[in-house]
Amino acid sequence: MKKIIVFSGIIFFLTACWHHNKKEVIFYHKFEKKSWYRYDHLTFNIPILEVNIPYTLYFFAKHGKNYEFDNLDFGIVMNTPSGEERINQYNFVIRKKFGGYAGTCVQDTCEAIIPIKRGIFFSQKGILKLDIENLVPRLEVKDLFGVGIKLVPGN
Repeated sequence: MKKIIVFSGIIFFLTACWHHNKKEVIFYHKFEKKSWYRYDHLTFNIPILEVNIPYTLYFFAKHGKNYEFDNLDFGIVMNTPSGEERINQYNFVIRKKFGGYAGTCVQDTCEAIIPIKRGIFFSQKGILKLDIENLVPRLEVKDLFGVGIKLVPGN
């Protein structure tokens, strides 16, 4: 009986450690009018609590089936807790070339996700600041419900 209790304790401890290291962080910005305007910047402040482990940073978008473009172009200025700045532009495929959507759809809402940085390490704890700008060459991108960021440790 004592061995079963010790074994159960060890399994519980290992499970708790595993889940502790696998905590993903999700930030989502909902567009109240279901539109993202061209010069409207979004800022996400993401806490980095663990250092020297690989992270994967994802961008995701929720849109309707009336989204009018094949892509969602955007730019990100990333400032790490150590002060490093990285600037990138992305061409996020929403609609596939031969029809259908790149993500998953449930009724009239679709969600697509892409990795924007894999295996990124942070040397200091603090805030990862992301400034995201809509780069679609139209003043208004309609039928876009919201966009978000997901940070997953250990990938």
